[in-house]
Amino acid sequence: MSAPTRDPYDGLAGTAGEPVLGRASIPAGLKIAPQLPEYPLLDDEDADQDVDPDEDTQPIPVPPATGRAVVGTPLPNQRTAATDTAVILANQPPIPPPPPPVTVAADDAPPRRSARRVVPKPKWVVAAVLVFVFVSLLLVEAYANARFTPDHQSEPGPTTTVPDQILEGGPIINAVPGQDPRSYRMPPKTIALTFDDGPDPVWTPRVMATLDRYHADATFFVVGSQVVRHPGLARQLVDNGHELGVHTFTHPDVATLPEWRRRMEYSQTQLALADAAGVRSSLLRFPYSSRADAIDDAAWKLVNQAGGLGYVTVVNDRDSQDWARPGVDRIIANMMPEGDAGAVVLLHDAGGDREQTVQALERFVPMMQARGYSFVTVTDGLRQALTDPETGAAPTVLRNPPAAAAEQQRGLALATAIRIADWSLDFVAVLFLIVGILTLARTLLLFVLSGRQARRRRGDWSWGPPVTAPVSVIVPAYNEREGIESAVRSLAGGDHPGGIEVIVVDDGSTDDTADIAESLNLPNVRVIRKPNGGKSSALNTGVAAASHDIIVMVDGDTIFEADSVRQLVQPFADPEVGAVAGNVKVGNRASLVARWQHIEYVIGFNLDRRLYETLRCMPTVPGAIGAWRKDALLAIGGMSDDTLAEDTDVTIAFCRAGWKVVYEGRARAWTEAPASLGQLWRQRYRWSYGTMQAMWKHRRSLVDDGPSGRFGRRGLPFLALFGIALPLLAPVIDLLAVYGVLFAGRGETALAWLAMLGLQLITGVVAFKLDKERLTPLWTLPLQQFAYRQLMYLVLIQSLVTALTGGRLRWHKLRRTGEAAVHT
Repeated sequence: MSAPTRDPYDGLAGTAGEPVLGRASIPAGLKIAPQLPEYPLLDDEDADQDVDPDEDTQPIPVPPATGRAVVGTPLPNQRTAATDTAVILANQPPIPPPPPPVTVAADDAPPRRSARRVVPKPKWVVAAVLVFVFVSLLLVEAYANARFTPDHQSEPGPTTTVPDQILEGGPIINAVPGQDPRSYRMPPKTIALTFDDGPDPVWTPRVMATLDRYHADATFFVVGSQVVRHPGLARQLVDNGHELGVHTFTHPDVATLPEWRRRMEYSQTQLALADAAGVRSSLLRFPYSSRADAIDDAAWKLVNQAGGLGYVTVVNDRDSQDWARPGVDRIIANMMPEGDAGAVVLLHDAGGDREQTVQALERFVPMMQARGYSFVTVTDGLRQALTDPETGAAPTVLRNPPAAAAEQQRGLALATAIRIADWSLDFVAVLFLIVGILTLARTLLLFVLSGRQARRRRGDWSWGPPVTAPVSVIVPAYNEREGIESAVRSLAGGDHPGGIEVIVVDDGSTDDTADIAESLNLPNVRVIRKPNGGKSSALNTGVAAASHDIIVMVDGDTIFEADSVRQLVQPFADPEVGAVAGNVKVGNRASLVARWQHIEYVIGFNLDRRLYETLRCMPTVPGAIGAWRKDALLAIGGMSDDTLAEDTDVTIAFCRAGWKVVYEGRARAWTEAPASLGQLWRQRYRWSYGTMQAMWKHRRSLVDDGPSGRFGRRGLPFLALFGIALPLLAPVIDLLAVYGVLFAGRGETALAWLAMLGLQLITGVVAFKLDKERLTPLWTLPLQQFAYRQLMYLVLIQSLVTALTGGRLRWHKLRRTGEAAVHT
């Protein structure tokens, strides 16, 4: 089988950068040389801070000068330095103790060495500002999108404070503080057509075209938020000789609002008019207002307050009730004035289907013009009503006077904010659609392909003849005193018939990890002590010391079942299989956080591995339980420390080299999951960042031929879409859910959220059944949506920012408790 490569630096190179043309076997054994710190120490700025005791950061000390032990040929990916790292087997003499430390007075302390920052400090202030801005945009959008109902008739309240001249007067009311309120009517045979709730991109142009065809002017009481969204229509209405009035900014029932909010509704509409058409208006119509004789005490208070702000309140004489769509004939009848009287007629050019309104205008305007009626704006009609019949003198009443430059600038700022909010919500809606498509696609693929893989392995299915070759198990360990004994005993006591060699590589632990492993005195266990060099260095040390051709790699906190090693190596009966991923289980399920991880391991990891195996693009053999062909591992250069996800890096290299990487669900390992959100954050931050590093390292596979190209065009897109894009975009579901509950239809939002939860629950049931797990933990799945998922969002976002900014991340070792256990 061919194992091609295109680049000697992308993880698929043999010795001295030569391309791997087949299953080339580098001689067993490795030269273990020191590794330069891939993740440098903190600089002075970090050193001044207190160390978090929960962080337990793995140190990278300078190795002692003890000479070097050389076995065989060096790995091409292994870094070298001036001082070599010693490999000390358990049965060799111990290293002489170092000289006692020298106490240095504070004044004599040498200056700290300046180093490059490992990773930028979290920009919480910047993040908080961004979140605040986005939430503010959503609030602006919610305010501007306030829903309103069509105009309606309501029962008036008491009228003890309303003057009789108002109740019995006309529809134009001027209530100036300190003066007697007055009302006015249209002159005889004069009709002021008024349209509420616009402008609307569909109906306003049709209404305007009808009016212009018959040279009939009208007054449009506009909603400010609609003017912001359709400024061209407002400008065209003014240019065509029509008049604009204020109908509030969001069309609320102003009687239910505090005074400051009413002022804001009026002033923001004025700003919208200033930006869109460069004009102001002194005409005001309250939403849901009616005739003058329907003004009650509450409405009269509003009229007086509006008069104090300089507004003339306009109600109506004739309500067409076109909002109810009673039919064209009924609308026309409702619009007809009595005799030759003038009238202010109420219609609508927005808020619903206005086809009947347009048809009614087509008949009403020419019919009334034929009777000698003229159609004017409210301001023109008021000026005619105030004209002295003897002298013909009329007051100067301007129709939509020009707005000041300052008002236009403020209006532009308001309009810009609302447009940005509109674009933001539209963008989130598009992302929601993308998330929905990706989620459905992933679910469908999981059900179809994972189910096919599970059905294929039912009954007496086997990989081939039993694999009985001996196995070397490598356990890299750093400060694993809590769980190392249980892990080693579970490995050494496995029932694999070919025998199991356990190699514990103590990577410079500062506790008694190595001593505990040695004290077990198990005949098939060896302990290698080495200065700290990182996990990849420890694994390569173990590979160098391994006696057998099948390598199993195990984390130091992981417990194997008795048959796990035997089950794990059976896929090697297929000569095309180069690596095997086992079934990782959460062994500490006492806390809610651990239960959530148990659900994630079963659904998000093990079910996914069935899918990836079917597509032959397995991206990760987990470090907790994985098996490898030694010659294949050597051929790709061993475990690399180029990324923080060395398991993902090496797995991708295997796939690119043409090896099959499969999943064996019967081989189970029980690992200790982080028990707190803080430690979970550190673990997933490293995983996410390391995965991105591995994807970037192997990006050239996208254009390769053969197995490398197959993985590049299958595995990398899957990782990008379902491992990065989908989790990154998933927060839009929560954002829209919150937005919907607070500002939109709560019932529809709740149904959509329950549908999403139901889909996840179905997926969980399928995954748990395939894994032969009890369904009891799934009761915590709804709770997982409110805390766990949000944490994963933030982790992935921080990882992406770190990757894009070129930050370097230290290795964070988790604090162990030794609580992992096998659950049956």
